[in-house]
Amino acid sequence: MDFALSEEQQMLHDTARAFCDKELFPHEAQVEKTGELPREMEMEIRAKAMEIGLHACNFPEEMGGAGLDCVSFTLVEKALSRASLALAECVRRPNNILEACTDEQISHFRDPALAGEKRECVAMTEPDAGSDLRGMKTTARRDGDDWIINGTKHFISNARISDFVILFAATGEEETAKGPRRRISCFLVDLDGPGVEVAPGYEHMGHRGFYNDIIRFDDARVGGWQMVGAEGEGFDVVNTWLGPGRLTVAAVCQARAERAFEVALDYAATRKQFGQPIGKFQGISFPLADMAMDIRLGDLLLMNTAWKIDRGSPTAAEDCAMAKVWCSEMLGRVADQAIQTCGGMGVMADLPLERIYRDARVERIWEGTSEIQRHIISRQLLRPLGA
Repeated sequence: MDFALSEEQQMLHDTARAFCDKELFPHEAQVEKTGELPREMEMEIRAKAMEIGLHACNFPEEMGGAGLDCVSFTLVEKALSRASLALAECVRRPNNILEACTDEQISHFRDPALAGEKRECVAMTEPDAGSDLRGMKTTARRDGDDWIINGTKHFISNARISDFVILFAATGEEETAKGPRRRISCFLVDLDGPGVEVAPGYEHMGHRGFYNDIIRFDDARVGGWQMVGAEGEGFDVVNTWLGPGRLTVAAVCQARAERAFEVALDYAATRKQFGQPIGKFQGISFPLADMAMDIRLGDLLLMNTAWKIDRGSPTAAEDCAMAKVWCSEMLGRVADQAIQTCGGMGVMADLPLERIYRDARVERIWEGTSEIQRHIISRQLLRPLGA
């Protein structure tokens, strides 16, 4: 296996990292202090990202994207994700579910999203249905050529600044060997339509300027043309997206762990106590070595998974689950030790460590908890043995 990056991949990484340093880092303090991402700031960053081809880089060229392979996209994701999530999200990478758009969906939803004119969010989670997607209670009932949607979704990222939602709802039931099972379908729904309400979500830990919201549907009518894929095939749509989504979480965690380590390493080399840099003491130097090994292993797992996806690996789901578990849990360890290395300064807002520490906690929960990922991994290990 060749571990070297191509010239183009190295250029992509360097371009995205330079963009992050120049266009995102300077705004972090303001977003952290106010908890808001001003619209004009978002649009300015997005316009600059579009000028250098970072916008929609995860989409095929024939659809208007940059057509990056998974390895190249992961490099870009890592470089941008050194900044806070709200700012990194200004450089839009539209949800790949939109690749499944057809006919009118293309002109109304997909193309405006790829052009930076519209923004989407995804709504699966409900107050009584998190990891158990089959337990969702939001329903879509057929009415002639339309569908009538009722129900509530919560923990919906950035719904208040989105134009439409990629919605998953139950469209009926079917009998299986294990009993009745809800049929899940996917819809594209404008958020300014009748019967759709976006409400502020919960006060949450970390990720200032990145919103979680509630979406309520009260007899919201959508056209049949707004269904993505066939009725009852929403899980197929979910499964094509969840793997890459989990790999993105792993890339984000890897990027933040690297940034936290860089801060801790620099502090250990320049902070002096008892007449020498604190990095000379084993109490500091050995944890630095542990952090470096953790980060190296995370990067190898992350990039190997992206490489395998590009080659159509049949173990993509298992690989993505492993990458998400390792990188998200590794970030927690590294962020904690980085703060310990920097002592009192580590918990001060002058350094990014206290923010990285706060932001790290949710990574082990969203896009599937660590427990769900371990279930996926163990199931894939046992299946070939008939267990």
